[in-house]
Amino acid sequence: MNVPDSLIGLAASLPKTQTTDVRGTNMLMVGGFVLGNRIALAPMAGVTDYPFRRLCRTLGAGYAVAEMTSAQLHLYRSAKSRYRMRRGKEESPFAVQIVGSDAQALADAARFHADQGADIIDINMGCPAKKLLKKAAGSALLGDEKKVADILGTVVRAVSIPVTLKFRTGIHPQNKNAVRVARIAEEAGIALLALHGRTRDCLFCGEAEYDTIREVKAAVGIPVLANGDIHSVDKARRVMAETGVDGVMIGRAAVGRPWFFYELAWALSGSEQASYAPLSLEEKKQITMLHLDHIHAFYGEKMGVRRARKHLLAYARYLGMHLSTLGEDFYTRFMATEDAAIQKRMWQTVWQEINTRAYDEIRPAYRKVA
Repeated sequence: MNVPDSLIGLAASLPKTQTTDVRGTNMLMVGGFVLGNRIALAPMAGVTDYPFRRLCRTLGAGYAVAEMTSAQLHLYRSAKSRYRMRRGKEESPFAVQIVGSDAQALADAARFHADQGADIIDINMGCPAKKLLKKAAGSALLGDEKKVADILGTVVRAVSIPVTLKFRTGIHPQNKNAVRVARIAEEAGIALLALHGRTRDCLFCGEAEYDTIREVKAAVGIPVLANGDIHSVDKARRVMAETGVDGVMIGRAAVGRPWFFYELAWALSGSEQASYAPLSLEEKKQITMLHLDHIHAFYGEKMGVRRARKHLLAYARYLGMHLSTLGEDFYTRFMATEDAAIQKRMWQTVWQEINTRAYDEIRPAYRKVA
């Protein structure tokens, strides 16, 4: 599906690679890959599929990691897994995240993805979902540093492409071992670290902390990205200044607001801000319509309509609106339809309602973000 001229124009207006930015250079590298900038889209199950990654990268994300996939190769035959592993021709580097608890299974999965064209393998040791913890995977692995070393070393040795690690500060607030895990990772040959500023037990509650991230950055010589509660330009600047990290990884703060990457790309570029103009409500509408069309085209009508719902609801929520504003019947029909044309018409109706309001009266309905 082609990108419309309006979005091409937005992408073209983004600041080009500068000789100096907030870190003195725009050259952030993962292995031999030079990333577009210091802003990454975090992998999120059910969210960071190809349509969303493409949109975020077009709007300014310099790097994006695909949805988490299991290390169990027999699951790759499912339609869900095949969609998760699809990439666009323009995606470079293409990073795939794998999750599991067995070193050899993870190594086999890494080889599979490398053979399928992945440029970077990311290992998940940060997800606190119960279904992973029950299998001693995700952030549960942080409680066994010997196993962490075994997994990271085995996967790095299994492939010739860069391997990265996304993890948390530890198991619980009284047992933060992120510095030790980071040193284990560097010794194993990991090319980049993305650290979420909460422990496994914290889930997404409370506030992310950045002192541990600062300690990790000071302890290793490989690039480190900060993740967790970075939901504004000012927060991104502050986190980078206080921790010394090489960049930021944005997760839930981008759901319903992919244009956040446009704001960040300008703010962290080192470019003159005189040419920066905030996106208008009409431009944001065009972005959501493009996203909807791309989801329908990528998945087909029935699956596409279902996949689109969560994104459309997130857009509406960010813009301070609940669809029940248009009537309970409207909301019920919106959630029930499996017709792409009807979904698109109803979404246009939502935008008509949004446009009747004064823009400065719209308030973001923030949830906790990561």
